[in-house]
Amino acid sequence: MAGRKSRMIGCLLGGAIGDAMGYPVEFMRYAEIARYFGGAGVRDLSNGNLVSDDTQMTLFTAEGLLNAHQSGKSKVKSVYLSYLRWYYTQCGVKMPGAQYEGGLLNEANIFASRAPGTTCLSSLGSGRMGTIANPINHSRGCGGVMRVAPCAVFPHAFDLGCRIAAITHGHPGGYISAGALSSLLQKLYYGQSLPDAVSDLIEELDMIEDAESTRDALQHAVDLAAEGRPCAPTVKELGEGWVGEEALAIAVYSALSFPDDFPQAVRLAVNHDGDSDSTGSICGNIMGMLLGAGAIPIEWRDGVEMCNVIRSYAVRLSTVPQEP
Repeated sequence: MAGRKSRMIGCLLGGAIGDAMGYPVEFMRYAEIARYFGGAGVRDLSNGNLVSDDTQMTLFTAEGLLNAHQSGKSKVKSVYLSYLRWYYTQCGVKMPGAQYEGGLLNEANIFASRAPGTTCLSSLGSGRMGTIANPINHSRGCGGVMRVAPCAVFPHAFDLGCRIAAITHGHPGGYISAGALSSLLQKLYYGQSLPDAVSDLIEELDMIEDAESTRDALQHAVDLAAEGRPCAPTVKELGEGWVGEEALAIAVYSALSFPDDFPQAVRLAVNHDGDSDSTGSICGNIMGMLLGAGAIPIEWRDGVEMCNVIRSYAVRLSTVPQEP
């Protein structure tokens, strides 16, 4: 069984790999993907190793959480200030309150514009931090869930993931799906099996207000995986992944379909009609956390963009001592 350090490295590198595999086909229909890449679709990183805003924002989430852990300040506020730093990399605008030197801003690649989400940009550019009680908008897009993997090592991961997603996404589907992923990853981080972790998560969502759409999407994923016919047409039954619940459900379905095979799970998660980089990223987070870094092909681990930066943040996260 993989140790926690290996799990966290696998989680963040796996997310980046899924992101990089899906990024070239994010706006393509599955028929187009099959025509361009062959009938099996995208198979590896040979089509490009560049990550999108999904991985960039995941790194800024990690940066903000680690800064808060060291300083004792609010985790959510620290992540918000870190997101303002990401906003600066994309727009060149310095918003009040954040620091604009050091850390991730030392990485040239972090300044690349890789289809940044309009909801994230408009929310961060407003000068106001969204909260669950005072939402900044009513977006249920997947831009909240795709970036919260680092929450898994901190106490109350569900609540933390929700509040961090609500900085930019105010609809329950946009932030509860993020809390659900954070909780699922935490269960895997501490060694729970994937089927048990998903089952427990669904039961927990039964008792949470406004969680019905996320719970139902996950249950649908479980039911489809049990049928044993993993393919793009089945993925389509879960949606296209543009909203939070759908992106999480597609990733969980792909992981449940190939629970011992990182490459196959991620391939299933990116070869479909919808938001391939986000569904691939979330699936990579899940599979990497479940199986550890050793389950990821070495050429992918060492070939994805910013792999050394990603690995260093994962190692730092794995040293956080708190129990859930």
